Amino acid sequence: MSSERLPTTRQSPLFLGHRGTRVYAPENTFAAFDIALEHGCDGFEFDVRRTCDNVAAICHDAHFHKLKVEENTLAELRAVHPLATLEELLREYGARCYLNIELKDAGLEEETVRLLKKYPVSGGVLVSSFLPEVIECMAELSGGMDLSLGYICRNLRLLSKWKKLPISHAIINHKIYSKSLHKELRAAGIATFVWTINDAAEAEKFRDLGVDGIISDDTKLSRYARVAKAQAVPISE
Repeated sequence: MSSERLPTTRQSPLFLGHRGTRVYAPENTFAAFDIALEHGCDGFEFDVRRTCDNVAAICHDAHFHKLKVEENTLAELRAVHPLATLEELLREYGARCYLNIELKDAGLEEETVRLLKKYPVSGGVLVSSFLPEVIECMAELSGGMDLSLGYICRNLRLLSKWKKLPISHAIINHKIYSKSLHKELRAAGIATFVWTINDAAEAEKFRDLGVDGIISDDTKLSRYARVAKAQAVPISE
């Protein structure tokens, strides 16, 4: 887990493209990632699944063009349609921007740590998951790495799990986010990201609340998350 402390003043939050973008290009593709950066995003979030030959592949759904990812090799999946890997992505973007790696499956932790050591991310990296066991395993394997870990949640019933996890970040669905939750997380030293924000007014609202990151399908909304440094105010306000 990263030892980086939360900022003492509220600046512009990180603005990340969701799966690169889901509006201007096919999601989780290099084209989507490039557009996110062209539109001024600080980086992007993307999904990783495990193929049956243990390759970390960039894919959101359990099925890729009607093939179940975990039951097919990378070569078999690529025979149907192009599919990037985590290694290829880190090699291409690791020195260029902030990366939020969402692990969809258990069993990817060791490979993820290996690749992050091989291709250090200079712009900042967050490894996140809906699965508590994945976060716990990443914490054990990452050792002395400066690696931020995040718990993703869209269900209020599961939200309290963050208190027992070795995380530095909470990635919360905007529909269950509240000022009281924001204060609780900040008091605990947990950075706050919200998803998926696809409206300009919503982006401005969460910016003004003081979240640390906004994740959006619409990468052109990045400009609504910006606050001039002269406008920075204390988080306690």
